[in-house]
Amino acid sequence: MELVRTENLYLAFGAIVVADNINFSLQEGERLAVIGANGAGKTTFINIVTGYLRARSGRIFFSGTDVTKMPPRGIVHLGLGRSFQLPQLFLEHTVRQCLELAAVGRIGSLPLLKPLSASVDQSEIDHTLEVTGLATRGEEMASALGEGERKLLDVAMALVLRPKLLIMDEPTSGVASEEKHGIMETIMGALAERKVTSWFVEHDVDVVTRHATRVAAWISGRIAADGKPEQVFAEPEIRRQVLGTH
Repeated sequence: MELVRTENLYLAFGAIVVADNINFSLQEGERLAVIGANGAGKTTFINIVTGYLRARSGRIFFSGTDVTKMPPRGIVHLGLGRSFQLPQLFLEHTVRQCLELAAVGRIGSLPLLKPLSASVDQSEIDHTLEVTGLATRGEEMASALGEGERKLLDVAMALVLRPKLLIMDEPTSGVASEEKHGIMETIMGALAERKVTSWFVEHDVDVVTRHATRVAAWISGRIAADGKPEQVFAEPEIRRQVLGTH
């Protein structure tokens, strides 16, 4: 099943083209890694697809619905989740409360006559904490988490929205090198358990090789290569301009 399709997406900031007539599709069950140098257009494309930016021309479809002019909230309700390079957390709340607030966001409004904890499915909260490796941290303040655990909490908050697709912008950035693979193993395991398709931006080739079934390489607002990791990494242009090797 096709989850995402874009048709001739174009956006420029002045003379800088950041999305150069992009035709792209993503199928259910794929694990897509997006690579490219800083400024290549990776995050801009995500912002267009998720409704944070409006393309100058072109169309976007998610799960068969035209979302070209839809705001981010509407797209989320269709099943497109997102986590951010800088985790978007409620640092003044506990880890469990962060998930509860996210779950209420799926419902659409805060409860008025009963406590937050009674307004959401606590078994779902417990399960999400378990699969994201945060089961022992539920009653701690989100501000007490290390960077890797903050990344996991950001993903956990996205998962309680019950997405079909989760887009992750650099899920291992800021994480100590010895923690990267463990964090990604946990994230990808949680997504597989929930049958959530994944699309992640990543600079670490080892992480990409280990976890992606497909790689799209961006150069100057265009997809310069798209295919299996070994195919994309073997292309001379990608090795030179993205990987910095020959």
